[in-house]
Amino acid sequence: MNFDEIIDRRGTHSAKWDMMESLYGVSPDEGISMWVADMDFRPPACVTAELQAMVDHGVFGYFGDDAAYKASIDWWMRTRHGWAVDPEWIFTTHGLVNGTALCVHTWTRPGEGVVLFTPVYHAFARIIKAAGRTVTECPLALVDGRYEMDFEDAASRLTGNEKLVVISSPHNPGGRCWTEAELRALGEFCKAHDLILISDEIHCDLLFPGQTHVPAIKALPDMLDRLVMMTAPTKTFNIAGAHNGNVIIPDATLRAAFGATMLGLGISPSSFGLNMETAAYSPEGAEWVDALMVYLDGNRRIFDAGVNAIPGVRSMDLESTYLAWVDFSGTGMETDEVIRRIQQDAKLAVNHGATFGLGGDSYMRFNLATPRVRIEEAVKRLQKAFADLQ
Repeated sequence: MNFDEIIDRRGTHSAKWDMMESLYGVSPDEGISMWVADMDFRPPACVTAELQAMVDHGVFGYFGDDAAYKASIDWWMRTRHGWAVDPEWIFTTHGLVNGTALCVHTWTRPGEGVVLFTPVYHAFARIIKAAGRTVTECPLALVDGRYEMDFEDAASRLTGNEKLVVISSPHNPGGRCWTEAELRALGEFCKAHDLILISDEIHCDLLFPGQTHVPAIKALPDMLDRLVMMTAPTKTFNIAGAHNGNVIIPDATLRAAFGATMLGLGISPSSFGLNMETAAYSPEGAEWVDALMVYLDGNRRIFDAGVNAIPGVRSMDLESTYLAWVDFSGTGMETDEVIRRIQQDAKLAVNHGATFGLGGDSYMRFNLATPRVRIEEAVKRLQKAFADLQ
């Protein structure tokens, strides 16, 4: 578990490093990639050992008997988050962007709407619009430097055409761990407006010290007839390339509808993803995650202290994820100037806040899951790029 190891990802078909120049104009030879949400760390040894065993065996046929795989999901969720998962509830999708898209296709028709509390993970809006549905953006309220869901404002924005709410829990990009009370209020909002809730909990294991993730199913045991849970090991263990996600549906009627969509589209998982997830959801995987979060907490502290020292710049306090959400509005600069300084002067490739929807315009998202020496260098570059504000 050497998180300080520098692993050169250039020339490996890495989206994060090999696409940073075409997308952000930052050369991977002199820049630091801090945008797309994967980590620059090797996964746990138990995962690579499982892959090596598959390679050594040498036959890569169809996967059968997923009992151990589903049992590993139940073990992980019981152990880490205190909720039991019936194997019959689990569908495996090609990641959770795919899972979200399948939910949209299952429970909405073209022209119908999906509610998003923004700013939020940009892929949600992209796939909703691509499917010919509409997005109802409900801006999160900024209260004492942290996001809260404003249900009164959200209700005023509904058209009556909405069928789903999709939330990010913990929240990407703000890093909030929604409380049980907040999730219950969300459940009441869904009941009042006859909405199905899709809870994307892909970041649920990435918790900083003192923080707790409340699975929506634990907060909302009385609304299982309108709740869909989504989880994945991919963010937790840095195995996004496995494209493995789980859509977990307690209600039989909802489950039948989703199963029909899966069957109709011929969706079936990869044996590589199934084996990697089974290996990761284990005591060895848990030990690795615990060490990871100690390391990321150190990165977070260094980054926040450095950027918050720049006048007019504020990094939102992270409770979860490894994605810093930084507000540059206090600088008084236009967004284009902020982007120019970050990309051209500091040579950092980061996500632009506007892509996350209403409320994101003045923000940039920085990926902190990289060796500490890069975090320290990124802070120095940012302070130099905004040195005239010191």
